Amino acid sequence: MNWAFTSSGAVTETYAAGLLRNMLEIPSSSYQERALADYLAEAMADLGFEAHIDGVGNVIGVIERGVGPTLMLLGHMDTVPGHLPVRSEDGRLYGRGAVDAKGPLAAMICAAAGAADFTGRIVVIGVVEEETPRSRGAMAIRATHDRPDALIIGEPSGWSSVVLGYKGKLDLRYTVKCPATHPSNPLPKASELAAASWQALVELLGPDASHGVFDQPGATLCRLNGDLTTATADLSVRLPPGFDVDAFVRELRDRLPAGDLDVLNSVAACRVRRGDPAVRALVSGIRRLHARPRLAVKTATSDMNTLAEVWDIPMATYGPGDSSLDHADDEHIVLSDYQRGIDVLTTAISELAHLPARSDGRVADAPPRIRSLR
Repeated sequence: MNWAFTSSGAVTETYAAGLLRNMLEIPSSSYQERALADYLAEAMADLGFEAHIDGVGNVIGVIERGVGPTLMLLGHMDTVPGHLPVRSEDGRLYGRGAVDAKGPLAAMICAAAGAADFTGRIVVIGVVEEETPRSRGAMAIRATHDRPDALIIGEPSGWSSVVLGYKGKLDLRYTVKCPATHPSNPLPKASELAAASWQALVELLGPDASHGVFDQPGATLCRLNGDLTTATADLSVRLPPGFDVDAFVRELRDRLPAGDLDVLNSVAACRVRRGDPAVRALVSGIRRLHARPRLAVKTATSDMNTLAEVWDIPMATYGPGDSSLDHADDEHIVLSDYQRGIDVLTTAISELAHLPARSDGRVADAPPRIRSLR
């Protein structure tokens, strides 16, 4: 028996904690994920996966366990910049990415390796550049991989919560140039026009716009840089389902008296039903640990948006960790919650082995209320 596994075939808690700690010890800010990918390829091979790194740097591990559905578990390797010393204290493991999202990815790897009763194909993927506007890793996966039968995205939901959907995102850049002139000249200056573009965007969205409400757009002025002659404003809008991006961009352009407004990135909102088989499988895992599952929608964006644009399949987002600690200076994960996350995923994987038989949309119990999270 491999020392990483218990006699029942599950990954040991010691191995799981060590895997995550090793991942945190390897810096992997966006565009710098290769060292972590190399480590995970080796670690997954040791756990029984067939592992490789694809052309854009994603690490991919596959376990074939007979005839059955293909389940994809996908999380991201990259983190925001900033080094945090890795340390354990009072049952918590601190480090950049502990929550967002090395903890969820490590839990997926351990659960897949230990899901001995799953009949089918499990694909675990650590993607690059999720924390960037282009989501290049997930874009490559959807372009090069066959559509799986079910998908779980690894992001921090809290071990007893399942995320049903995310707002979309529209990233804009407004650039304006003006002739050189004296500051006292009443003609508009480039810096003034760039600042006014933000106000025009806010007014166009209307008074109900909010980052805290899933069904309303929310705006952010990401960057404002300029002087009298040249200025740039980077603007971002989080989008609710059904938001008409083309009409919004046309109207905003009409409100800007000069300059160029460019769309840098656009991804639609996504949301699955409570009765989605992936949701039901995760809920079953949470209930098995005697907790009351919570269903949530988030006002941020994830790789679920990118993949939901082209894959109409059962999917949900799940992962241990408190999402309020995303990008925080004290980012950490409670190790007992991390282990619970592995257990929930292990159960969910087993449930999804019977996906065709469970496609009738039944839900065993009344679903919990849905709440909106950042």
